[in-house]
Amino acid sequence: MGKGTMTDTFTPVMRALVVATLLVASATVMLVAVNRARAAGALAIGTCGAYGEAYDYHSIKQASASARSKCKGKGCKVVATVKHGCAAFAVDFANPCGGHGWGKASALGNAQNVALRSCYKDGGKECVIRTFFCDAKG
Repeated sequence: MGKGTMTDTFTPVMRALVVATLLVASATVMLVAVNRARAAGALAIGTCGAYGEAYDYHSIKQASASARSKCKGKGCKVVATVKHGCAAFAVDFANPCGGHGWGKASALGNAQNVALRSCYKDGGKECVIRTFFCDAKG
């Protein structure tokens, strides 16, 4: 009776481990590819703080239509579209029908800062972020 070596016993286990690792890596690459393909977003705003947002859509056109349909106020229109970016909407906390602003940027903090500055410039006294999103940022 011959004695088996340690490599004889561990080789099937190692093969299975390598195959499992490759499967997980392949699945991860496919998920990233799907997220990159769904990387369009839009922000619609209307009067008195009304807004609609849409992100992770296949196209700007689809995202815009969705954002517009979610905006439940008067005069809703798409003000920002993004591809792999962020958008934010700010309103005056004390008077939602008063000053407001929006912004878009490649990073969330920048989009929020632009929205807040725009709100104050529009006459807002206590501007706050009403909504924000980033599209396919990973």
